[in-house]
Amino acid sequence: MVSGNDLELALDKVRADAAGPVPGVFGPSSVTWRIDREAVIFLGAGRALLLQLAHPWVAAAIAEHSKTFADPIGRFHRTFDIVFAMVFGSLDRALLSSRQLHRRHSMIVGEMSETVGPFAAGSLYCANDIPSLRWVHATLVETALMAHDLVLPPLSAEERERYWTESRTFGALFGLTGDDLPADWAGFAAYTYATAQSDTLTVSPPAREIAAQIFGGARPWLRPPRWYRAITASLLPGPLRAGFGFELDERDKRSADNALKWIRRVYPKLPDRLRYVGPYQEAQARLRGELQPDWMTRCLNRAWIGRPQMDVRGKG
Repeated sequence: MVSGNDLELALDKVRADAAGPVPGVFGPSSVTWRIDREAVIFLGAGRALLLQLAHPWVAAAIAEHSKTFADPIGRFHRTFDIVFAMVFGSLDRALLSSRQLHRRHSMIVGEMSETVGPFAAGSLYCANDIPSLRWVHATLVETALMAHDLVLPPLSAEERERYWTESRTFGALFGLTGDDLPADWAGFAAYTYATAQSDTLTVSPPAREIAAQIFGGARPWLRPPRWYRAITASLLPGPLRAGFGFELDERDKRSADNALKWIRRVYPKLPDRLRYVGPYQEAQARLRGELQPDWMTRCLNRAWIGRPQMDVRGKG
C-alpha cells in the first residue's frame, strides 16, 4: 500500500523535478501537455474506464464506494478534474490534487463479495494498493496516447520514451515510485500486454453491470452513440470485449471507421480554442500572468471538470 509518508516522499521528487511553481509538474514543453491538451483524448475515455473495471478490486471499489450509477457525469467530471489538475495545474494545485486523491482512496477499503479470477471471496481490497494504482495509472497513460494516435500523427520512438519518462512522474502523484513502474516504454508495453492477457483482469458481475449502465443506456439521454461504443469495443483486448458483452459486427466496424474518417478530416482543422481542453487553456492563461481564465475557457472547464476554474489563486 501507499501510505501517507510514501506519498510525501514521492511528492518530494515531483517537486524537485517539476517545471516550476507556475507551469506546474510538466510545463508547456512536455509531451504530456502536447497529448493531454487534445480534446480527442475523450475517444479513449470509455476504454480506460472498462480496463479499470476489468480489475476485480477496482470494480468492487467503484461498485461499493462510487456514485457512478447515480451520477455518471459527476464521476466523469471528478476524474478529469483530478487528472487535469495534476497535469495542467500549478505545482501547488497538482500536489494538492495528489493528496486529495490519496485521502479519498484511503477511505475505499472492503472485501470481495465473491471470487473473481485470482481474487478470493473475502479478500481485502484497498484503493491505495500499489498493483491496483499501477494498473489505473497504466490505463490512463496508454489510452491517452492511443486516442491521440488514432487521429493525429503518432509520436516518434524518442517522443514515446519522453512521454513514458514523464508518465513515471505522473505515477509519483499517485505515490508510485520508480521501483513500482517499468523503466522504459518497452517495459511498460510488456507490462500492459501481460496484464491484459492474464487472469488478473477478469470481468466481474459488478463490472459488467456498471458497463451496461453506462454504455447500454440506463438513461437513454446519456447513452453514447453507436460509433463511440464501436470505437471503444475495438480498442479493447478481445477477451475483455467478450467479457463485457460487447459485439463488434460489420455494422459496428463501419460506424467506427466512418466516424474516425470524419474526425481525422475535421479535427486537425479546428481552431485551438475548440480543439484544446479548458484546463490546458487555463494553464496557458496562467503562464501569461492572467488572474483568471476568460469566459470561453470557463465554459470549456465546466464541460470537462464541472466547474469554471481549475486553479484558484491563493487556494493551491
